[in-house]
Amino acid sequence: MSKQVITINRTYGSNGRLIGKALSERLNIPFYDKELIELVSQECNIPAKELEKVDEKRANQWHLPLKEAMQMEPQYHFRPMNDVLFDAQSTVIRDLAEKEDCIIVGRCADYALHNHEKCLNVFIHADKDVRIAEVCKRMDISVNKAKDMIQKQDKQRASYYNYYSNKKWGDSRNYHLTLDSSVLGIDGCVDMILACREKMLEKK
Repeated sequence: MSKQVITINRTYGSNGRLIGKALSERLNIPFYDKELIELVSQECNIPAKELEKVDEKRANQWHLPLKEAMQMEPQYHFRPMNDVLFDAQSTVIRDLAEKEDCIIVGRCADYALHNHEKCLNVFIHADKDVRIAEVCKRMDISVNKAKDMIQKQDKQRASYYNYYSNKKWGDSRNYHLTLDSSVLGIDGCVDMILACREKMLEKK
């Protein structure tokens, strides 16, 4: 029987990760974000620090240095590490979805699980000024630096998602639910996601 999975895509500074963590605590189910890197590292015998360099970034021709590459499995030697991570991460995500109820943030999880019958896909966004204030507080940086970071991170996430999914990041048609965390707050978003989850489970 398929497990119930909630995927969360998010704009930078909208607190998507904190919403995912709060959902995990409310439902008492596992939460995966950066944790997926370690799982792929163990599965593929690739150093986690190398995978982190290309996490949620679209493919380019960057490869591991020859010495590190030769320590990996032969099938990984001459592929962009971005592609290696995406493929391995998608496999790990599908395996998790078959084993346990869970929350997964980013990593095109909604695309990896497009055939999963109990997958609820959520997109979290927020007002730009609220995001700037959040990033300033989180990173202890100036407003201008926060603006630059938000623009860079959103561009990177959109490029990654659009490249690997062939869909448009942030397009409401790709998600079951889109929420403005600057209006609803973390708890309000959690409440809305749980309500949508209950409706979805009633139909299954």
